[in-house]
Amino acid sequence: MAQRDYYEILGVERTIDAAGLKSAYRKLAMVHHPDRNGGSEESLAQFKEISEAYTVLSDDQKRAAYDRYGHAGVNGGAGGDPFGRGGGQGFHDINDIFSQVFGDAFGDAFGGRGGGRQQQGGPRRGSDLRYDLEITLEQAYKGAEVEIAVPTTMTCEVCDGSGAKAGTKPTICSSCGGAGRVRQANGFFQVERTCPRCGGSGEMIADPCGTCHGHGQVRKNRQLSLKIPAGVDDGSRIRLSGEGEAGQRGGPRGDLYVFLSVHDHELFERDNLDLLVTVPVPMTVAALGGVVDAPCLVSEACDGKCKATVEVPAGAQTGKTIRIKGKGMPHLNGRQRGDLVVELFVETPTDLTPRQKELMQELAASFGESQNPRNSSFAGKAKRFWADILGGDADNPKETA
Repeated sequence: MAQRDYYEILGVERTIDAAGLKSAYRKLAMVHHPDRNGGSEESLAQFKEISEAYTVLSDDQKRAAYDRYGHAGVNGGAGGDPFGRGGGQGFHDINDIFSQVFGDAFGDAFGGRGGGRQQQGGPRRGSDLRYDLEITLEQAYKGAEVEIAVPTTMTCEVCDGSGAKAGTKPTICSSCGGAGRVRQANGFFQVERTCPRCGGSGEMIADPCGTCHGHGQVRKNRQLSLKIPAGVDDGSRIRLSGEGEAGQRGGPRGDLYVFLSVHDHELFERDNLDLLVTVPVPMTVAALGGVVDAPCLVSEACDGKCKATVEVPAGAQTGKTIRIKGKGMPHLNGRQRGDLVVELFVETPTDLTPRQKELMQELAASFGESQNPRNSSFAGKAKRFWADILGGDADNPKETA
């Protein structure tokens, strides 16, 4: 079967420079590395193919021979086989190619934290954790310090994380020699796998600890103090470095990420930095103008019952909004503050006394209206209005099409 073109395998042009070639290989290698695909044979075959292509094209002499003679120039002839099959000085292990190209990134991509090919039996960083916390609007406004109980793994104090019973120690795995990985020959390639005997730990525990049962870790609720900054909103995230899962074999702890959600308030609605609140206004105040109190969150020791004075203009209608500057939410990362936006709701009085009803009738009459609009001056004005619009006299307006 004819071999595929090396440039086609890497998805690059024949004029590509060394940096572009390396970048293309890195992307493909990360996708097709067998450790990232559960040891898939298909991934292994693709990984071999792209590694072979990169080995040839990254070497100036081999690339020149390939450009001139094709595969014949590098397979057993002018340039030698890139993997040593034709006497060339190539790589015998595709992982050597991968490690050389990625350097420290090799450890990061496949579970380590730098330093090339980390041994499985060495220290391992703990996993990161997520904790969801609901807070009140008052806490979001002022900031707060709260205690949280986070379920997490912690190093077993009985065995100090070794997993072995007190007075004993783990022994080095005889299959992998403590590396946690074993190499398996596959033709002219060698493929690394997790050691099946020790499960990748590099150690064997003959007499496990009775508390952690050989795991070296126990599950507990960890009490932590969390400082919530003023101005946080739904979806805000707080990172606590080193407060995640315990590391293995002396490795550092992971991080804890606290995701905040703000509980709905019975009075206020938040709109970015503004606080919206609806305030009832007596009909007389709405008509004549005056002052009403609106709840706010501006007091240093605010319990949600402090007040802000609102100036109501004469003739105010339901739905009118009045903006009070600087009495909204604080900005999370600055000194800016939002506004308190007060929406007025004009209240209609109910259960009037006879005297109050009499006064309301007098008020209505003063506006040229009565309880029976047909007998009022308002009715006469309406007749004349329609007569002007529709034509005819006031009592018999003409019909229109």
